[in-house]
Amino acid sequence: MRAVVTRVSSASVTIDGTVRGAIDQGYLVLLGVGPQDNEAVCDKLAEKICNLRVFEDENGKMNLNLEQVGGSLLVISQFTLYADTKSRRPGFTGAAKPDVAIPLYERFLDQCRQKGFRVEHGEFGADMKVASVNDGPVTILFDTEQG
Repeated sequence: MRAVVTRVSSASVTIDGTVRGAIDQGYLVLLGVGPQDNEAVCDKLAEKICNLRVFEDENGKMNLNLEQVGGSLLVISQFTLYADTKSRRPGFTGAAKPDVAIPLYERFLDQCRQKGFRVEHGEFGADMKVASVNDGPVTILFDTEQG
């Protein structure tokens, strides 16, 4: 799985002109699923992201996690994180097919909820407009194939 996690002061997703999800302080997570991913990989990634310490403490150090700041997550499915960029026109055959990707995407949402977080999300496969106010900016890339 691949995830781009951005610390935000706010973020939202709009589908067909309607806001479907919105958060204040927290993480905007762009989440891609690969064909070899499984539930164990998904659970480990959710654990890492939910415990990521990138919010500033009283000394201005990135030392606090999402729970400590009362943050939320906005999770957007993003198969384009598996783009093959060898040519000018990217290919996306490296992303998992929907029969694999959708259950793992939904499991990721559930894992974050089970940890006590408010989780907003887009719609798998929909044309979405995502807006965010990056805080910092702080953006972290996760790739479970690389550890």
